[in-house]
Amino acid sequence: MQQRPFGTTTIKVSAAGLGCNNFGTRLDREATRNVVHAALDAGITLFDTADIYGNRGDSERLLGEALGARRKDTVLATKFGLPMDGSGRRQGGSRRYVRQALEASLKRLKTDWIDIYYYHRPDPATPIEETLEALDGLVRQGKVRHIGCSNFSAAQVREAQNTARANGLTPFAATQDQYNLLSREIERDVLPMIEAEKLALLPYFPLASGMLTGKYRLGRPMPQGTRLSNPRYSDRFLNDENLRMIEQLEDFCAARGRTLLELAFGWLLARAPVASVIAGASTPEQVRLNAGAAGWALAADEVAEVDRMTRRD
Repeated sequence: MQQRPFGTTTIKVSAAGLGCNNFGTRLDREATRNVVHAALDAGITLFDTADIYGNRGDSERLLGEALGARRKDTVLATKFGLPMDGSGRRQGGSRRYVRQALEASLKRLKTDWIDIYYYHRPDPATPIEETLEALDGLVRQGKVRHIGCSNFSAAQVREAQNTARANGLTPFAATQDQYNLLSREIERDVLPMIEAEKLALLPYFPLASGMLTGKYRLGRPMPQGTRLSNPRYSDRFLNDENLRMIEQLEDFCAARGRTLLELAFGWLLARAPVASVIAGASTPEQVRLNAGAAGWALAADEVAEVDRMTRRD
């Protein structure tokens, strides 16, 4: 497994990472352990979760149990900020809550430190300076190595970075944004900002919730029990335009003896800011397929052709 730079930090991460949002919902303790161990055996070092995953806490809890003594061999990322209860108190980016959320995550993950701690979503009720001051304190204490953000606009990231520089605080080292062959909206504003700030980019939904695995075809019944059977995901990706685009991409891959899954990984990894492609898995076999898919290094002309095929007016 290729190890890639994580932005301008000293961290190296595996080209394929494991998204852990299935843990505690679709996967129980034993299934989680099997997937985690398959990932470690495949050379995956980056494990990405969030406090809210798995019915508010179970993903972190099961991941911590499954990693055990092998925690030291991993780059562990988690997130804070989304509501952890119905009271409205356990959420956001306030100084008080950031510290509380971090301690809870450390306990569930059975670790003394988090490698990358993401602010999951902007909190309009809290000044970014307050949140950054709290995160800076956690970095200085050694409880967090690097911080990042998710679902921030380009303007919001710039504001945060400028605030950090002006006040001598730890800046964001990474960002997580939706990015895949079917969703290229971040190229307008967010991606140029990421490149200018030299941030690591961790794309979420890299497989468009399964659309880019090759399971879905125009005019064919949808496979049962998949993520796209949930309207939350199907409304976002499942449409005739995307299915027609997938047919073209399938032809492109077939002409080169490759799979659509390999293209989904390879195209993202050809983007300079992308540190790792984080994909979820519900079985050890899916883990192994994802790990293997990270091996296609697209040539420049192949990237350009795929760009033309997937660019929307």
